[in-house]
Amino acid sequence: MIQLYTSPSCLSCRKVKKYFNDHHIEYVEKNILNSRLQREDIFKMLVRSENGVDDIISTRSKIFKEKNIDIDDMNLHELVDFIVANPTVLKRPIILTDDEIQVGYNVDDITLFLPPELRDRECSFCTKDEDCEYRKNMIFEETKN
Repeated sequence: MIQLYTSPSCLSCRKVKKYFNDHHIEYVEKNILNSRLQREDIFKMLVRSENGVDDIISTRSKIFKEKNIDIDDMNLHELVDFIVANPTVLKRPIILTDDEIQVGYNVDDITLFLPPELRDRECSFCTKDEDCEYRKNMIFEETKN
């Protein structure tokens, strides 16, 4: 099941939800401001990310500036506790599956969350030329497996 971490004022979050709803993709939404994040949530994100915390948090967040916090001074558990206590430092939206993470809304990458039969239908609207981002991604994925 797809887990979607959002906040109410996030335009990209609304775009992802619209995309999933339009394509009848089931997801569980977790509003990071209304429901308390768990340490497990953050660890799930980190395990799936390529660059660890750099992928999921924004060090330009107001709280980092106000408190003059340097994440390099924290160990992993301190940082995870900090994120749980200050969820607004998370980039949004964060989309998690059992083995994938996507941060933000990217119109090309979001198609990867479609079931294969829908991806084929989605691509039938493109020109199927070499510039089709969907086909490039599918060819890459096929050669990788």
